[in-house]
Amino acid sequence: MPIPGYDPEDVDDTLEALLEDDEIDRHLSEAELEAYRNGEETLVDLLDGDEIHRILERKDASIDVPD
Repeated sequence: MPIPGYDPEDVDDTLEALLEDDEIDRHLSEAELEAYRNGEETLVDLLDGDEIHRILERKDASIDVPD
């Protein structure tokens, strides 16, 4: 789910840099994980906005996500 005002590719790159593989596994279902690993979907496509916000906040990301 894209976050208004942000380039989804930038947010996706940040999520990928912040999350370890096992963390990605915990956030995605089997089907989503397969689509992500095959390059069919991005983390921004698969995670909802609230989940993205929590990850960025928890990891103290440099992207300032609006509430």
